[in-house]
Amino acid sequence: MKKNNNYAPIVLFIYNRPEHTLKTLEALSRNILADKSDLFIYADGPKENATKEQLLKIQKTRDAAKSQQWCKNVTIIKSEKNKGLAASIISGVSEIVNKYGSIIVLEDDLITSPYFLQYMNDALYIYKDNNKVACINGYVEPHKKQLPETFFLKGADCWGWATWKRAWDFFNPNGKDLLEELHAKKCEKHFNFDNTFPYVQMLEEQIAGKINSWAIRWLASAYLNEMYCLYPNQSLVVNDGFDGSGSHCGKIEYIQTELTDSKVNVIYQEPKECVIAWKAYKRIYIKRRDSEKTRNEKIVFYIKSILRPFYHLIKKIYNQY
Repeated sequence: MKKNNNYAPIVLFIYNRPEHTLKTLEALSRNILADKSDLFIYADGPKENATKEQLLKIQKTRDAAKSQQWCKNVTIIKSEKNKGLAASIISGVSEIVNKYGSIIVLEDDLITSPYFLQYMNDALYIYKDNNKVACINGYVEPHKKQLPETFFLKGADCWGWATWKRAWDFFNPNGKDLLEELHAKKCEKHFNFDNTFPYVQMLEEQIAGKINSWAIRWLASAYLNEMYCLYPNQSLVVNDGFDGSGSHCGKIEYIQTELTDSKVNVIYQEPKECVIAWKAYKRIYIKRRDSEKTRNEKIVFYIKSILRPFYHLIKKIYNQY
């Protein structure tokens, strides 16, 4: 492979989690190529009527961001008002990728392997002219299958990812249009991994305003344009944010995977969906769905056990009258 000396700019989106932001930046700074890469940090602003405590967290997060020279060059772009994560990412990614042609994207709760940037830049270079490739992702779901060192799935992803201007140009922010096209092409089942993960439901909820997800629209945009995302067989990213501290996520344990300490080699392959990986993801989603169902059933049983004595008491009183 020809040596690539044109390293993609890194964009990090932060808001009000100083501890998470610091861990993300510390891990990033330990990356091979960090000292050769430019880092742009988009710091979202406070919401209207933000409390003193909330304002302090935002300031502490910004202080953490400027506390060290994490990469070759560090630029912090501060927003005076709160844009929200989706709007921040869409506008920030558009601004940087339109200027530089490619981009590596992180959020404030993603911990990266020391080989993350090398993998990203290698893949960005190798697939830069292949219009079938939309995205490079650093996270892979925890699996027990022997998968290729890198593989493709249809669509795009969002935890430690990279792309090019040519691919981001296909991003459609209009969820309604995306949903209508999914229905027209009758591909909802495959989009949902054989109906084991509710991606269509997520898109419907985004349209209804129940969630504000840019990622589901990025996934659908790439998917509908017959584009693919490259994954490593070992995760170069872990999400440290599912501890209840984030604005858009609660406390989740089952989603964690192990961070690899090994380099992932990127060798060119024609972009097509890896059937073994697709089936592995499907099994993961089935297991996760069943696990979630079991927890919900336990909660319902627990609530019923508490309320049952009261039900019988009320029924006894009612029968007396």
